[in-house]
Amino acid sequence: MGTEDQRPLRIFFLPLMSPGHMIPMVDMAKLFALRPNISATIITTPANEPLVRPSIQSTAIELLLVPFPHSVTHLLRDGNENLASLTFPDFRDFFIAFYSLQKPIEELLYSRRPDCIVSDFMFTWTTDTAAALNVPRIVFYGHGTFANCVHESLLRYTPYEKVNDDSEVFAVEGLPHRIEMTRLEVSLGLKYSTQAMVESVERSYGVVVNSFVELEPEYAELYRKNGRRAYYVGPLSLSTKDEAEKADRGKKFNPELEGLITWLDKEEENSAVYACFGSLNEFSADQLREIALGLEASGQLFVWAVRDINRQNEAEWLPEDFEERVKGKGVVIRGWAPQIAILNHRAVGGFLTHCGWNSTLESISAGVPMVTWPVDYEQFVNEKLVAQVLDIGVSIEREGKKVVKAKEIAKAVKNVMGEGEEAEERRMRARKYAVKARAAMEESSGSSYLEMNRMIEEIREHSHRTANI
Repeated sequence: MGTEDQRPLRIFFLPLMSPGHMIPMVDMAKLFALRPNISATIITTPANEPLVRPSIQSTAIELLLVPFPHSVTHLLRDGNENLASLTFPDFRDFFIAFYSLQKPIEELLYSRRPDCIVSDFMFTWTTDTAAALNVPRIVFYGHGTFANCVHESLLRYTPYEKVNDDSEVFAVEGLPHRIEMTRLEVSLGLKYSTQAMVESVERSYGVVVNSFVELEPEYAELYRKNGRRAYYVGPLSLSTKDEAEKADRGKKFNPELEGLITWLDKEEENSAVYACFGSLNEFSADQLREIALGLEASGQLFVWAVRDINRQNEAEWLPEDFEERVKGKGVVIRGWAPQIAILNHRAVGGFLTHCGWNSTLESISAGVPMVTWPVDYEQFVNEKLVAQVLDIGVSIEREGKKVVKAKEIAKAVKNVMGEGEEAEERRMRARKYAVKARAAMEESSGSSYLEMNRMIEEIREHSHRTANI
């Protein structure tokens, strides 16, 4: 056996500095690191080390830290190097600083010479870096294949920018299902996709997807028919088996939340709804107040995780004496919540969600039906998958960007948590997808396990070919 066969395959992972992108990519790196003869390395910035290090400390994963150049540190408000710590107006400055990382990261990659670069789609320049190194660059999106297919159809076939009115409904062409959208539902990310972004993906070796073929089979087939090399390796949230690690996934578990789990332990099965809108979405004080009142009016037990940044104006949005009124019936968490542990608790029977892909996939993996309330990015597309294609969710009635009233929130929550035939069938479908999700991740036999095998072998073959040139 030659030295090339004995040397570990070196795979470098570059996640975008945002929880929704970092957490699944760290999960992915951990799965690769468990395979024989694989060396996994994660690259991020120093301020993001505390978000990554605890998750990999029991692994052989290498963590490399690349600081932002001094010339751009003034753009990082209060030194924050993660989108979750910023408000939307700060995002522009963050991304200006983000693109300044190209040179130092390239220098690191040239010196370490990996066999493969797995990078977030925002690292567009890594396609050229990988080409210069003669190694594959594999793109990681923060969403599934359904969203990829819808977005490609919107860019290639459906002239959504020619629609006269934001609320006018149009059909997305070239898809296995009839999917209708409005211009308001087309994400800002897609509207502002640059030609460089599109070309960098098209020129890359392939795409790795946090999904499983059995969840969206028609779209996995369509994506590959469109000429894409794709690997389906999820749900990555199921890669964590240990209960303590599940609680710490994304952030160290706060001991103060132990009372929450103890409370849920005492409640009946499927009696509580969990509400969370992700690490980036921002609601007005008026909207947050309506969410509070809607959860209360639903009559359901609830756990509501509110983005920590809202603590600054809590008196404006939290109804007076709210927590006292709902004591014993509802819990408000400020900041991070152990989402996987909550969704997998037997007492939780519904999820009020923004339809971010991680949250969507975690709910599917737990067999929990959803109340869908997308806010931005590809969330509107994910809602179509959940509520229309899979039929495991109920959409909240809303009118454009107007504040959604408490009565609509309560109505949708009651619908999902109800006891009628429709609600029970929805729960049964959700449970069936959960079984399929876990089967996909089964060692040796699961579709996602085998997809990762295929990805490793194809990277290894590429490495052997280039070594012999």
